[in-house]
Parts: sequence; structure tokens; C-alpha cells
Amino acid sequence: MDIQNKTVLVLGGWGLVGTAIARKLVSENPKNIIITSLKLSEAEDGVKKLESEFPEKGKDFFIPWGGDIFVRNDFKDKNRSDILADPESRRILMADIMEELTDNVLKSSSVYHLLTEYKPQVIIDCINTATAIAYQDIYTTYRSISRAIKNKASYEILVEETEKLLCTQYIPQLIRHVQILYASMSRIKSEVYLKIGTSGTGGMGLNIPYTHSEEKPSRVLLSKSAIAGAHTLLLFLMGRTPEGPITKEIKPTGAIAWKRIEFGEIKRRGQPIELIDVDVTEAIPLKGKFEICQNKQYRTTGEKLKSVFIDTGENGIFSRGEFETITAQKQMEFVTPEEIADVAIYEIKGGNTGKDIVSSLDHATLEPTYRAGYMQHSAVEKLAQLEEKYNISSVAFELLGPPRLSKLLFEIHLIRLICKTMNDILNMQPEELSEKCFDIILNNKKQRSEIISIGIPILLPNGESLLRGSNIKIPAFRGENVLEINRENIDKWAFEGWVDLRVSNMKKWQQRIKDLIDEANSIPETDTSSQHVRTKAYWNNFEEINIGKICSWIFIHEEQGRRMKA
Repeated sequence: MDIQNKTVLVLGGWGLVGTAIARKLVSENPKNIIITSLKLSEAEDGVKKLESEFPEKGKDFFIPWGGDIFVRNDFKDKNRSDILADPESRRILMADIMEELTDNVLKSSSVYHLLTEYKPQVIIDCINTATAIAYQDIYTTYRSISRAIKNKASYEILVEETEKLLCTQYIPQLIRHVQILYASMSRIKSEVYLKIGTSGTGGMGLNIPYTHSEEKPSRVLLSKSAIAGAHTLLLFLMGRTPEGPITKEIKPTGAIAWKRIEFGEIKRRGQPIELIDVDVTEAIPLKGKFEICQNKQYRTTGEKLKSVFIDTGENGIFSRGEFETITAQKQMEFVTPEEIADVAIYEIKGGNTGKDIVSSLDHATLEPTYRAGYMQHSAVEKLAQLEEKYNISSVAFELLGPPRLSKLLFEIHLIRLICKTMNDILNMQPEELSEKCFDIILNNKKQRSEIISIGIPILLPNGESLLRGSNIKIPAFRGENVLEINRENIDKWAFEGWVDLRVSNMKKWQQRIKDLIDEANSIPETDTSSQHVRTKAYWNNFEEINIGKICSWIFIHEEQGRRMKA
């Protein structure tokens, strides 16, 4: 695509790769570039530096934005530990992660606010999502709750620790992030989303020697790799979603360096490392038990640690010795941010670098085959023969899901028992269809039993009575066993998984059949090209009612469930 005159959002734009990409973007003449970082001060610092490099672009070309994109907008400027420490905020965060994605959850998110404010056509995500999520360290949270259980802590403390554990779950956070990101991009019609991902280990294997004080390989580090892989698969799915943005991922497999090489103070978590001094006479005897954390105050020299260092951005400050070790051949080695930026821009513009993981997965996965497509007809034919032999209709078992599919299959099956052709459906009054379907349920014990036994209730024509068995799929049990019955809930549950015998639903079925027929009739008789699949011939000129074909048509049109890549 052409980047010229487009709004580009660079998530993590203050970082090493984000800055390099922002620089490369300037020559493509976008309308403006949004630079984000966890802290607004960082984003403003990044914008200030870019403005000094490109003064000709003026004051409104680079725009800073600060905040945490993994939480709701109200929390975006808060420290995560502060959110978890406050009971009310913690429970809101927990619900935002664990509950269903409602419109309220979506519109409350910082991502939604950011995207709807600037409406970027191009999004380049340089945030190390895997690190941000995995380094919340569920193992440390586990140890806290284990100690609380072991020490028989109070109910309140156990609740607090359990809530923190739920807020630290990796996969639910990642899923919610991708859900919100996709929904937000869909709302504003973003055109391209490119992720700068990670392998989690700098391209090394399970033998990676670079961990902190954990076992080797570190579970926290492997969690980072696991999240990075899960993220890639979710982007793979996003790239297969019709009407969504073009989705790409560049996954560097080496250390990324560098930002600057200087002499100065060495900082840990943003704070200078103070030099302390311990006299040899103060050596402690190694007897009894070793105390890791002490209350003892050690003497400081009043000086800060200063040295020559190389700044590798998000990966931290390295000494010469550390950098030389990690980047040596057969170690992690490294790639420059400018090289990543070159690949990113080229991919956005439609080039093929061979470095897009999403595209690579498309080519490497085993797609549906010609043989299977050819044999599908044989399988369906054999099923039909057995149906005839045993005088039975194989409609739905509710083992596949969703319940909506079983509900639709049984509804059109009941209609099929009344009408021989699609046109017969259109020639009946909806009231008559409703009445005759109810007669089948009333008088055909076997059919009635089959529907309710698989967990699909039957809503009777009056809309006020329900036939159900001991097991029902809808409404799903989500911790609350008693739910309020009202018109809104009845309509919702009927839509999701109840056979609905109301007249209004019969009207809906008639509209579906009309739309299906109109679609097929709109194909000119003279058009015998390969572009059309669901022709009049496909529907046997509407002389039969094939419930599976009809429900697949519904899933494509009503559920927007069309397969994009074959």
C-alpha cells in the first residue's frame, strides 16, 4: 500500500525499533506519525528527538501518546502494581480480562480510545507484548498464594492473592488484547497491522544460558516464548479474517542493538545503582541458615556506578563484556533496528521480504486438499444412503458447536418436514409454518426427544413456554444458576441456541430462503465462469431443502463466518 498521506500509529515508538521505524517512515510522507510509549514523558522525549532530526515536518507531524495499552483507559497511566493493590481496581481489571467482550469493555479500553481518537490507517506494533505479559511472572504470584495457604492466612488475604493470580494469567490477557485490538481496528477500518514480534530467546534454543536467577531454561523466559508463539497464531487467525486489516509479523531472532554507546551512570529500573562498601572484617559466617533479604542497611560510598555502556533499548544497558559475549558468533548474535525497519516498511508497502511470519505460516500449513474436496460428495452420499436405510434424519448432535448451528439445523429440518421445496417455504404463511412445526413437536415424540436430549430447548409459538431437558446449552452456565427471564433474554437465548417456533422466526426463515434464491437467480444463465459456486444448480434449482448447505450459507452471510484463504 501507499503510506503517503496516511496516519501511522507506532506502538512502542519511543523504543529502539519504534524509533528506527519512525525515522524510516518520514521519507514515505505520511500525514502524521503517532508515537506511543508506556509513559507520556517517554513518548514526548521521542517526539522531541524526531522533531530535531526532521525540523521541516513542523510541530504537528509527530504526535506523542502515553499509557498502558493492556488495560482500560482509566488505568492507562497507573502502575500495574498499584492497580493490583487496590481491591476495586483489581476487580475491574479481573473482569476486563475474564468476562465476555462486551461493547462496554471494548469502549473502556485504552486501545479503543487511542485508535478511535487518531484513526490510523497503518499500525506498526513495536511493543514487546510477550515480555509485557509474561514478565508479570505468574510463578511469583503462585508462590505468594502458596505461602498464604501454608500460613493459613485470613479469608481476605486469600481472596486478594487469588484475584492477583487471576489478573496474572497470561493467555486470557493475550486473548483479550487481541480481541480488543481487532475490534478497534475493524471499527476505524485500519488497513494494515504489522507486528514486530519476538522468539523470546533471541533465537536460541532451550539451552539458552542467559537467564536471571531461575533454573535453566527459565520458566519465565519460556513463558515469554510461549506467549510470543500464541500471539503469532492469533495474528495468523486475524490475517485469515475477511474485512480485517492486512496482518503481518516480523519476528527478529537475535538481540536487537543498538541505541547509543556512552560513558555515564548505570541505571536499574530507571534508578542509578548506588555503590556500597563492605569491609572484609564484616564477612558473614556461612553457618546455619542463609538469609536472602536482610533489614541491615549497608554503607553507601555516596557515588553512583559509572562505566562505558551500550544501550540496547528495551533489552537494557550492557557492559562491553556482556555485549561482546551475547553478540558473539554462536551466541545470541544481533540484528540492528534499522534492518528491522527496512523489512517492516517494505512489507507494509506490499513487498515480499520472506520475513513475514503470518505469510510463512500460510505457506507452511497443510490446507484443505483436492482429494478431500472430491471425497466430500462421497461421504455425504453415503450418509444419505444410511439415512434412507434406517429411516432416520441425521440433523445435529451438539458435539461440534455452536448451539446456534444445532438450533438452525433443527429449525430448517422441521420446515423441511412440512415443505418439499424452497419455493414451498415462501408460498406458506409464516403463521401456518409456525403452527405446523408446533404440530410436529406436539405429536412426534421421537423428534421432540431428540432435540431436547442434546441440550437444545424448544421455544413454543407463544414465546412464553419452553420445552427443555436436564441439560441445556443456552444459556450457558457461567457461575450463576438463576437468571432473569425477560423479553430481551428470551430473544437472545432463542437466537443463540433454542429451536424457535414463533411466527417472527418463521418470517426470518422465509427471508433467508428468499435472499438465498435471489442470490442464485442473480447469476446470469450465460455466466458459466468459475467465479460462482452457489448457483441454481448448486441448490438443485431449489427443488430440495439441503439443511447443511443452507446453514453454511447462513454462517457465511449472517455470522460473517466466510473462510478467507483456501
